[in-house]
Amino acid sequence: MRDLAILTFQTLDGVMQAPRSPDEDRSGGFERGGWANPCWDEVMAQVRREAMAEPYDFLFGRKTYETFAAHRQATADQEPDAVGIDAARKYVVSASPDVPEWGRTEVLSGDVAKEVARIKAEEGPLLQVHGSWQLIQALLEHDLIDLYRIWTFPVFVGSGKRLFGAGGPPGDLVLEKTEGCPSGAVMHLYRRP
Repeated sequence: MRDLAILTFQTLDGVMQAPRSPDEDRSGGFERGGWANPCWDEVMAQVRREAMAEPYDFLFGRKTYETFAAHRQATADQEPDAVGIDAARKYVVSASPDVPEWGRTEVLSGDVAKEVARIKAEEGPLLQVHGSWQLIQALLEHDLIDLYRIWTFPVFVGSGKRLFGAGGPPGDLVLEKTEGCPSGAVMHLYRRP
């Protein structure tokens, strides 16, 4: 049995849509993409230390998977965590089996909650979800998240896709660690008891 962790960047008003690029996700008319950039380097240093140092596998929604795959192809071996990312097994939730080539990828379709529960029941490293708003909403609804790794950035953007938009089963979390950045972003690591 292995844990499932979400790793999410959100604004102070709870929006997780398009943190890195203006064109990352314009759905719903969202025009505030790239809001995380002023704090990016400091936060990524924390992410590498807190979430990328130990072995892990990925669980992605299709759009986030395509973004990661395109970025990895464009940057090749220029990033410090490239070896871990490329070596990780990647599970991508998609209605279509036609996904870009990126080593060690398995497409999941059908009943997402059932498929994720199956993967969690297997032996293996931590299963991490990065971004993937729609997938996170399904995981919240079915209470499949064990660890919440949330970075909150000192910015308001108004409307957009919110981490806890639709909600899910109520429950408590235990704070495992918190740490701020000089830029004002704050990391919170929580575990379900």
